[in-house]
Amino acid sequence: MRALSLVCTLNSSPAPSSSLLLSDQISAELDKLGVPTETVRVADHDVRPGIGVDMGEGDAWPMLREKVHQADILVIATPIWLGHPSSICQRVLERLNAESSQTDEQGRPLLYDKVAAVAVVGNEDGAHKVSADVFQALNDVGFSLAPGAVTYWVGEAQQGTDYKDLDGTPEAVADTTHTLAVNTVHLAKLLKEHPYPAG
Repeated sequence: MRALSLVCTLNSSPAPSSSLLLSDQISAELDKLGVPTETVRVADHDVRPGIGVDMGEGDAWPMLREKVHQADILVIATPIWLGHPSSICQRVLERLNAESSQTDEQGRPLLYDKVAAVAVVGNEDGAHKVSADVFQALNDVGFSLAPGAVTYWVGEAQQGTDYKDLDGTPEAVADTTHTLAVNTVHLAKLLKEHPYPAG
C-alpha cells in the first residue's frame, strides 16, 4: 500500500504552505498505519491546461499521472480561494478527467479500486463546499471515498491567520485527520483484496 499527496497550493517551493502542512499531517497518520506517502507540490511542475493524458512537450502531467496510477490512495490538498478549490487543484481535476476514457483489460476505468481523500485550508468558511466539489470530481473519474474522507481547517471570517501560523494543531483537526487516515486505509485494503467487478 502506498499513497500520493498532490498539494495544490499556489505557492512553489520553498514558500511555507498551509496546504502542505495539513498534507504532511495526513502523511504522518498514514505512516502510522504502514502506508508511506509521496508528496508532490504541483506548483513546482509545469502541468499544462487541458483534459488530455499528455499535452505535449514539457508537460509534467504524464510523470504525475504515473505516480497516481502507482498509488493506492490519492490525497488532494487545496486552499480555498474565492470560495473554490485553487486553480491548481482545478487543473489537476481536469487532467484526471482524461482517465474517464481509459480502461483496463476488463473494460473498467483505470482508477477503479483506488481511494481518495481531501484536505482543505482557508481563512474563511467554505471547506464543505470545496470538499464537495473535489469529492464529486474524484468520484466521477473512478475514485472511491471512505466516510470522513476530508480534513480541514478554516479561520474566522475577516481575519488573516493561516493554518501554518497556528501555535499547534487544533484537537478537532488532529482527530479528523486521524479518522480520515484510518477509514481511507481500511477502504483501500478492502478494494485491494476485493476489486470492483467488471461491468
